[in-house]
Amino acid sequence: MTLDETKQKVFAAIQSLLEEDKGVVVVGETKLIGDGRVMTSLKLVELCLELEDLATEIGFVFDWTSEAAMSKSRSMFRTAGALAEEFYSQMVANP
Repeated sequence: MTLDETKQKVFAAIQSLLEEDKGVVVVGETKLIGDGRVMTSLKLVELCLELEDLATEIGFVFDWTSEAAMSKSRSMFRTAGALAEEFYSQMVANP
C-alpha cells in the first residue's frame, strides 16, 4: 500500500466516525487533538481500534500508545495527515 492509499484509508476511517457532522471533510490538516479538533476523545479511541484492525489485516501491529502520542506538539494525532503518515511509517518498518 502506498502513502496515498494509506491516507485514503485513514481519512475514510476518520470520516466514518464523523458521520453525524456531515459538514466536516477530512484532509491532511484536519485536527484530531487540541483546539479545533473534529473528534471527541472517545471517537479518537474508536479510530485507533479501527486502525489496529486495519493493521492486522495488512500484517503488522499499529502502536498508538507511545509516550509522545498525546503531546500536542509532536503527537501522531495532531492532524489526520500526521496520523496517516505514522501509520504508513509503522507499516513499512514492520513488513
